[in-house]
Amino acid sequence: MGSTKNSTQGLTLSKVSTFTFIGMTCALVASVRNIPDVAATGWTMFFYMIVGTLLFGLPIALISGEYAGMYPSAAGGPELWTTKALGKKWGFVTSWLLWVQMFPGMVMVASVLAPMLCVGINQPALGENNIFTLVMILVVYWAVTLLNLKFDMAKIGGKWGIWFMLYIPIIIIFLLGAAALFKTGIDPHNLLGHFEASSLVPWGNKGAIESLQYFGPIIFIFTGIEMSSVYIKRLEKPVKQYISGVFAALAIMFIANTFSALIVANVLNSGNIDLNNVAQPVVFFCQILGLPTWIGNIFGLLVFVGVMVQLSAWITGPSKTITQAARRGLYPPKFEFWKTNKMDVAPTVLLTQATIISIFALVFLLIPGVNSAFLTLVNATTIIYCFVYIIMAIGIIRLRKTQPDLARPFRVGKKGDGLLKAIAIILMAIIVISCFYSVYFSSLVSAILTVVVAFAFLIIPLFIFKRSNPSWVTKVQELMKDEPHNIPEESEVDIKNGTAAQK
Repeated sequence: MGSTKNSTQGLTLSKVSTFTFIGMTCALVASVRNIPDVAATGWTMFFYMIVGTLLFGLPIALISGEYAGMYPSAAGGPELWTTKALGKKWGFVTSWLLWVQMFPGMVMVASVLAPMLCVGINQPALGENNIFTLVMILVVYWAVTLLNLKFDMAKIGGKWGIWFMLYIPIIIIFLLGAAALFKTGIDPHNLLGHFEASSLVPWGNKGAIESLQYFGPIIFIFTGIEMSSVYIKRLEKPVKQYISGVFAALAIMFIANTFSALIVANVLNSGNIDLNNVAQPVVFFCQILGLPTWIGNIFGLLVFVGVMVQLSAWITGPSKTITQAARRGLYPPKFEFWKTNKMDVAPTVLLTQATIISIFALVFLLIPGVNSAFLTLVNATTIIYCFVYIIMAIGIIRLRKTQPDLARPFRVGKKGDGLLKAIAIILMAIIVISCFYSVYFSSLVSAILTVVVAFAFLIIPLFIFKRSNPSWVTKVQELMKDEPHNIPEESEVDIKNGTAAQK
């Protein structure tokens, strides 16, 4: 490994232009899956998207920018940042949360498969069947899991998945939706309805206040934006370019999501909208414009393929942090989370997460109606992910006290801590409000499932960390001697020291 380190130390990464940085940021978080969630809110979509953009997405990006400037390691990210700020316990909790959020999250993404396939084969009614949705999730997810054990699916599918899942669908929705809106104008019988100023805010009228149930799913649009901060050291002028780039990326996301949702809300009503069926409005666009139905069929099949490919690419990512944690002695060696195969993935981790995701998929049997089950999954994923942001917000404030002299290429506020504290408080307030109302307007079963799952996943890593045994590191070290695979650099340090990964 010594030679590898020496070769990489001399490697200078090329600088990134502001325009390229904007594109990278948008690619990290952009998706067409969220469009029905935004459309379901009607005219209040403008309020939610403004709040989500300025009071959720922007604070996360600013906080992450300061973190990334202080700790520009290639292996950086929330786990490293929170470890540096709050200690190894909270770094471990962060890595755990980023792994387990994919349990409900992957089910949510995979739930798109059934309606996409059914639209593709011209059987849209079948896509609303809970049992068929469950079967599709189980079959496809287990298939791509097994493929990842034998092939580098992230490399194979990463490039093409985003075209099928994002670029082509968004272009089709934009073009057909704009044409349909131009032809029909605002339809008062659909989700938009007659425009009234009071309908622009949730508290304007009874119908608008019920739209608060979609507040959580809408802020979920911006989750993941923190990873754009890893490019901050590659910007010529970190402060100027990062701020302008983040603002531009957020503006693009606001316009793209809001306009897409606006044209979708103009053809769907509350009685027929399917939250996990982004092909549904395309079918309506074709009907309005008198276009052949095969356009909607092809759209459905494209997104179906895109979802499968992107699921394949996403499966191994979060699991690698669990493997690294296991090699630092944070999981019992008998679990074999530390052991990887020739594809550099841990089979036990992939099979464990596939099993747990299969259990989460049963929500489609517990909760009647695909929309209700879908919202439950989105809410659970959002809350779990937001726990990470709360930990990050607390950590960045603490670093101002514990590491005041550490170089900060990007700093929130020129002097003092007032602006940073205000941003952190606003972020946490938006998280609490959005998550509360998303659960409040859910059914009793959905609310209980969401809260229990979210807080259980927060408590479990604290229990695991407390029970971790110093002997686990030594045992893993012995077992790793027979492994032909490289040990991550940060894990190697812990193993050489022979110490438990506890503070």
